[in-house]
Amino acid sequence: MRTVYGPIDSWRFGRSLGIDPLAKKAKLCPFSCIYCQYGPTAQPTHRRRAYISTEQLQNDLHQLGPIDCDQITFAGLGEPTLARNLAQLAECARQHTPAPITILTGSALLPRADVRRDLLSFDHVVVKLDAPNEHLFEQINRPSCAFPHSWAAVVESIRLLRRAFAGRLSLQMMFVQANADFGPQMAEWADALGVDEIHLDTPLQPALGGPVSAIQMDHIAQAFDRLPAHVLIRNIYRHGHARAKPRTI
Repeated sequence: MRTVYGPIDSWRFGRSLGIDPLAKKAKLCPFSCIYCQYGPTAQPTHRRRAYISTEQLQNDLHQLGPIDCDQITFAGLGEPTLARNLAQLAECARQHTPAPITILTGSALLPRADVRRDLLSFDHVVVKLDAPNEHLFEQINRPSCAFPHSWAAVVESIRLLRRAFAGRLSLQMMFVQANADFGPQMAEWADALGVDEIHLDTPLQPALGGPVSAIQMDHIAQAFDRLPAHVLIRNIYRHGHARAKPRTI
């Protein structure tokens, strides 16, 4: 299965070439989030291993040839930090293109020091936080029974990553009906974590976790107005826009 897809037009990243460091036919993830567009995780896992080789990625990029894109995005069908050779794959991509390299992570494995160390290889890291407490974390992200980390550990790991990471750190928050009334609390956590950018989102498909309405999203966004971080909001059924002024970094 090919490791490279796109380029695609992203509401956050412009023209983005995707890299899937797992390259599997079935989703691999420690979570089974209620809003996931790929549906429930059939067999959740938090075990890291090399799912593809750097040689495979290098060959796929070579076959693709020169590509015009705004950035390279590590994402795909599952949690990309499950790839044990993530740092080596990022370096392989960097040798192919001068475009900045981003990774999208659901934050499940951030409590691991080796994962945070691997993320230092990227120019831009987008982490997730969908809940302001353990109860909503279990309700929205639905970690497996064997998942070894608490909501508090995930939050602390984002704080530790912020301390070590000199690149651009963004925090994505997915709002569904379960957490729609917690905008102020979510804003407080976003502010405390000191991220550079905040992405407010909701699933576009009605079946995925109960998306919030445009009116609800506007109310949620008001709680983030005072924050110094740059805020991007995904308009319902349209693409995103900036709401707040960017932080000087």
